[in-house]
Amino acid sequence: MTTRCAWVSTEDPLYAAYHDQEWGVPVHDDRLLFEFIILEGFQAGLSWRTILLKRENFDQAFDHFEPLLISQYDDQKIAELLSNPGIIRNRLKVNAAVTNAQAFLAVREEFGSFDAYLWQFVGGKPLQNSWKTISEIPARTPESDLMSKDMIRRGFKFVGSTICYAHMQATGMVNDHTTDCFRYPQVGLLA
Repeated sequence: MTTRCAWVSTEDPLYAAYHDQEWGVPVHDDRLLFEFIILEGFQAGLSWRTILLKRENFDQAFDHFEPLLISQYDDQKIAELLSNPGIIRNRLKVNAAVTNAQAFLAVREEFGSFDAYLWQFVGGKPLQNSWKTISEIPARTPESDLMSKDMIRRGFKFVGSTICYAHMQATGMVNDHTTDCFRYPQVGLLA
């Protein structure tokens, strides 16, 4: 039997597939990094499973997470999004997606890529943790505190330290698979 991180429901194939194929794998693609910033913001106060179930709807509704298009959303487009039952219809979070797209473009202009900007907070390579149980995994770290503070200074919304740390976990900036998980050594090799 395959051992996974304890937070994964093996009865939920969508959640298990996300854990097995995506979570913790280092991401260096600007569009995908941006997608996770948007999705993590929408996840605030909700379960990640809720976001996974709506992920394809988000992709369609938000123009495949193309930052330039999202940065130009007007009141009509925002109203359309707020009436879309396939996504989380929260005005603050929808507006934050537009604001975050604008901030993303400014960061990319300054740093050459969003990837270069984000990965600086971990020194350019994944941090290899060695948690035995999920109770050891922090909700935030000094690195996520710094990332959050800097992103907020640059105008990003819904990027508190806990959200930033979840983003770091999802995009492989940290390896937070527990040491008994079959993905722990595999993801560690990707560092």
